[in-house]
Amino acid sequence: MLLSASYVLPITSEPIANGAVLVRDDKIRDIGTLDMLRLRYPDEEVRDFGKAAILPGLIDLHTHVENAVMRGIVHDVPYTTWITSTLKIAAKMDVADWFDSAILGGLEALSSGITCIADITTTGAACTAMQHLGMRSVIYREVGAMEKSRVDFAMRQAENDIRHWREEVDGSRISIGIAPAAIYACHPSVFTRVSELANREGLPVAMHMAGAQEEYNFVRYGSSPFAVHTMDNKRGFVEIPPWLPTGTTPVRYALEWGAFEAENVLAIHCVHVDDQDIQKLKEYDVAVGVCPRCNAQLGMGVAPIQDFLQAGLKLGLGTDSPAATDSIDMMEEMRLGMLIQRAVNSRAFLDAQKMLHMATIGGARALRIDDKVGSLEIGKQADIIAVDLSGSHQTPAIDPVSAIVNTCSGSDVAMTMIDGNVLYEKDRWNVGVEVARSIARVIEIRSKLRM
Repeated sequence: MLLSASYVLPITSEPIANGAVLVRDDKIRDIGTLDMLRLRYPDEEVRDFGKAAILPGLIDLHTHVENAVMRGIVHDVPYTTWITSTLKIAAKMDVADWFDSAILGGLEALSSGITCIADITTTGAACTAMQHLGMRSVIYREVGAMEKSRVDFAMRQAENDIRHWREEVDGSRISIGIAPAAIYACHPSVFTRVSELANREGLPVAMHMAGAQEEYNFVRYGSSPFAVHTMDNKRGFVEIPPWLPTGTTPVRYALEWGAFEAENVLAIHCVHVDDQDIQKLKEYDVAVGVCPRCNAQLGMGVAPIQDFLQAGLKLGLGTDSPAATDSIDMMEEMRLGMLIQRAVNSRAFLDAQKMLHMATIGGARALRIDDKVGSLEIGKQADIIAVDLSGSHQTPAIDPVSAIVNTCSGSDVAMTMIDGNVLYEKDRWNVGVEVARSIARVIEIRSKLRM
């Protein structure tokens, strides 16, 4: 099949006007102008998307799809209030609720051009949902315990879940990893044990790191809402005060406990970091996933994207929890992230090309899957999207990259393909779930959560 459009954006090479991509089975077999590929492959079916851009699927480096049903319930509050409120709401959900919520999140991701997600979960709902939907993903099993005496049990549970999840999924699309819980909900030895398990079993690692000022104050000074028992429903019963100030940053604290000793580590947020932190992240080849919308929405701060780029870190974008941002939309993430960076650092003017790079090949490199996806190159997996550029807000679309980042949203996505399979095409679905039933379940769950 030849996929054609006004523009083809390979990402790692120059845009192709009136371009086309040859897809056979699950791979990209050729790329070039439509006229050239028609001459080479005269018998191939042509799917022409017209005034549109064909590009690699977007890679969401951090989300929690199982929280999709909670969108809009906790609004206009800072991070600590939001996290404690959502934990209370989450306690009302059962196993079936988590699965249906994860399906909702996955459907939204597909319809907005996201072909790969990296998700941190304890329930495993995201794992099952991604298998049903046919999405590419890295699913990290979160593990945490505040008391050292509970770490062994927590790790055994996590190892059992990881083993079962690996058996459940298609390993060519879905990888299973492990994630230590947030620092304020985690005994430091968990970082050591996670790295040991990751190296032994070849697991990718992800962790929330230096996201909010409250977390920074908790680690360095022992003073923040996390220093008292505001998180008891997350920690469980703790017999003694669980924390003393460390006098160091979250990054260097985690480093001291071996958090970055695994071969494949992804740090999420990294808002409150200094130059030495960034040097250590580079030294240990830690990738970074930034979440500009969530950080802005919850008043967490602004990640120093330009400093990460200058340091040469593997860097991509994440949408984070839809319970905070209300949508899983990487185009909104690109645009807002770019504008915030320009506002706070006008001397280093971040452009649209760099944001699209972060949302595609940048995310793939961060997950260490850039040999498979993230750009349109011969031999890579056919994870491809088409974005409609015919809207009045995009006319004239002289620069397709600028049009996508500055004017598009998820609703402009015309087609989403993973492994050569078209899973979404303008309100038509080809996935392993009953979409109407899933939407009905979401309405039912939300009525329960609002009670």
